[in-house]
Amino acid sequence: MNTANLQLEGLIMAMASISQAIVEKGLLTHEEMAVALSKAKKTVEDDNGPELSDANRAATLFPLRVLLLANEASQKGERLAFSSYAKLVAKLS
Repeated sequence: MNTANLQLEGLIMAMASISQAIVEKGLLTHEEMAVALSKAKKTVEDDNGPELSDANRAATLFPLRVLLLANEASQKGERLAFSSYAKLVAKLS
């Protein structure tokens, strides 16, 4: 696996933990976190800027999809491994 992919995996999981901490501190609810992440996802989906292939757009959306799934899991009191989130994203895409 490319080292950059491993770095992104770590960064995505760090953001998932930070998101959970934000909810635990009461700064946002899980629902508010989902709205914020969904807005970011929609912005990427609606971006008509540089012409991206479907594969590149999916790659851009991947971290947001993982973070949305991590937020859902956290709401249920669960924490999954990155590989589990990646499999779920693949099934949903």
